Amino acid sequence: MNLKALLTRTYWLLSEQFGVDPRKMLHALAGLPRYLRDYLRFRSGYSGRIELLPCLHDWVGEGGTTKLEYFWQDLLVARKIFAARPQRHVDVGSRVDGFVAHVASFRNIEVFDVRPINTEIPGVTFRQADLMQAAPEMKGYCDSLSCLHALEHFGLGRYGDPIDARGFERGLANMAALLKEGGVFYLSVPVGIARVEFNGQRVLDPGTVMQLAGDNSLAVRDLALIREGGKIELLAPEQVRLADVARERYALGLFTFEKRA
Repeated sequence: MNLKALLTRTYWLLSEQFGVDPRKMLHALAGLPRYLRDYLRFRSGYSGRIELLPCLHDWVGEGGTTKLEYFWQDLLVARKIFAARPQRHVDVGSRVDGFVAHVASFRNIEVFDVRPINTEIPGVTFRQADLMQAAPEMKGYCDSLSCLHALEHFGLGRYGDPIDARGFERGLANMAALLKEGGVFYLSVPVGIARVEFNGQRVLDPGTVMQLAGDNSLAVRDLALIREGGKIELLAPEQVRLADVARERYALGLFTFEKRA
């Protein structure tokens, strides 16, 4: 791991897991003089009641985050589903406050997740389910399926799921079984040098993903690679260079598969 990757990982651990965000703290301290200056200027022209609620970060940066891989995968797949207009779309484990909400804004969507969802959401039907467990009675259940940035967590226990070293293999096979022949599966997982970053995620060799897909009657239609900063590379099947991707440290692979007989 190079120095940049090590610093990025350390920052993520401090901010996301221990609640200490050095960068945010430095930005806040740097913003205090402006806040005080703006307050005094406003106070000089306003005589009503004022309560202090400092917001020290919102005057810098863009009007939203558009460089994260979640933004791009959610947008790209939602647009594909809108264009395809499937009869029944099922999602497994994707973010409810991102992709699921996108799709629910224009059609009904069924959500399967190992975690509970206790909120009633318009357009969303929820089923608590562990997709590492086979459900033969649901074979051929839908003609459209998505699993975005979720399969890499199966079997690591991060979300309360059972520990299973082969969890991602079982999960992919069981999801493929949900699809009817001719159905479409939108799958995103981290790809690159194969490893487990316990208990956060797996990074999968893209060749392994393609092999498992083929073993479960899934043929690739296309692949998008989303890299740091929202850089997107769209590839047709004949353009996919799996060996090159497998030597990268990290990218998000967004696969579109079709279920074959």
